[in-house]
Formats: sequence, C-alpha cells, structure tokens
Amino acid sequence: MDILRTPDERFADLPDWPYQPTYLTTSDGLRVAAVDEGPRDAPVVLLLHGEPSWSYLYRRMIPVFLDAGLRVVAPDLVGFGRSDKPAAVDDHTYARHVEWLRSALFDDLDLREVTLVCQDWGGLLGLRLVGEHPDRFARVVAANTGLPDGSYRLGEEWWSFRDFVVRTEDLPVGLLVQFGSGTELAPEVVAAYDAPFPDVTFKAGPQAMPDLIPQEPDDVAAAPAAAAWEVLRRFDKPFLCAFSDGDPITRGADALFTGQVPGAAGQPHTTITGAAHFLQEDQGPQLAGVVVDWLRGLGVC
Repeated sequence: MDILRTPDERFADLPDWPYQPTYLTTSDGLRVAAVDEGPRDAPVVLLLHGEPSWSYLYRRMIPVFLDAGLRVVAPDLVGFGRSDKPAAVDDHTYARHVEWLRSALFDDLDLREVTLVCQDWGGLLGLRLVGEHPDRFARVVAANTGLPDGSYRLGEEWWSFRDFVVRTEDLPVGLLVQFGSGTELAPEVVAAYDAPFPDVTFKAGPQAMPDLIPQEPDDVAAAPAAAAWEVLRRFDKPFLCAFSDGDPITRGADALFTGQVPGAAGQPHTTITGAAHFLQEDQGPQLAGVVVDWLRGLGVC
C-alpha cells in the first residue's frame, strides 16, 4: 500500500485552529491525527467527521465542549486531514476504515464511556463501532448521518453527489464543503478544507467513499451494517438525534433511529435550524450547545 502524508506546512496558520495533533497508530501501522484536548480524566466526547471534511469541521464546537469541562477527541479519518492517505482508491474499504478507527481509538487511546457525536461518514463508521463495541460507548448523538445496510436505495440528491465524485478527476474538496453548507464560507476556510490535499494524488479517500456505501443486500458491507443495526435495536443507552432542517441527503434518516433505537425513546431530539448538510459550519455552536445541555441533563458534566 502506497501511503502519502500531507506536509505539515499545509496546516500552518489555519483560521480558528490552534490545536496541535496527537498521532495515533492503527493496527496496520498507519498514522492517524487527532485533536485530543481537555482533562484526561474528564468524560470523553468523540467527534467524527465525514467526507470530504476533516476535524477542522468541528473547530467552532470544540471550545464549547472544553468550556463544559469535557475531553474532546476528534480524529481525522484515514485519507483525510493530517492522517495518512493510502494513495489508491482500492486501498479504501468500509471494513478497513472501521478497523483503522477502532484500533486508533480503542487499542491506542483506550477510550471508554464515550459520547459519540457523528455526522456524514462519521456515523457510518461510528455507528458500526457502536454496533461492534457497544461497551465502549455511553451515549450517542447522531447529526445528519445514517447507517445504510443495503436494504434501501439512497435518495437522488445523494446519487447526484456520487456521480459528481465519480466523474470528477480532481475533486474540489473545499468547494464541496461550501456546496454542502448553507452559509458563505470565507475563502481561507475553503482553503483549510483543501489543505490536506496538495494535489489529486492525495484524494483517493474522498474519491473512494461514495461507492463504499452498501446499496444492495449482497454488498460486501451490507451484512456488517445489518449486524450493527441489530445491536442498535437493543441499544438502551441515551441516543439523541440533532439533524438540520436543510439537508436533502439525510432528511428523514433521524426517524430510522428514533423509531428503532430503544435509547432514543424520551430523549429531547432537536432540529438545528438554518443549517444544511455541514451543520457544524452553519450552526456549530448551537449544535455543541444542544449536546452540552443534554449531557448536563444526564449528569455527565
């Protein structure tokens, strides 16, 4: 496997990003970069981003969690951010991404009693981890995400995105984040999303992800996702949905969780207004405030 590593200077002087990375190691030796801030013995909030963003997406939320006395861990997925980037699209599989996260977070950091906050692929990966290691998680916040298991076809908006990725040789990553946001991003913020990818050779991760989502029951990733759903249907720890009001891709997916996950019953599910797919960009402090208020209500902080 040919591995690329983005030069550190690409991440110098990014706006609103004072955090230095902690480097973790996966079971097959890849380097995963993560923000790890706050007291070591504080309750852990695990922030998982999706495609094609990186942990920079949570920059307006991290201070809210730190002010509440929480420990924040926000890894960059392999192929994204400051993490190592396997150079071939075929290097990226759903199973590998789950294992890369599992080994970095559990074998290396040994995270326990985790509050998961997940969006986009952060949910497709994070909820697989919940399904396979429910003892590691104390509670879950799902925001603009899902866990497709091949039993249904995703909507036309998602297919339009997928087709764009497939036919575009050099993905405009920063512009994709802009297109998925309801607010106008500053040029330097768009540039921060482009920073992990000096050229097209670094973009195998973003290129690969859409076609890793199971669309049919016989997809190689369908059975593990279905197995995770079986665990989620017994998951009685607190489970909160905080979806936005302006995301055509994940609209309605929250009902899959509130209707099937026992821990979602009686929780103060909320709609984040004035936000599109990347609700962290549009209403990050509001979303973080919702999570902190919920945790306080549960006696966590």
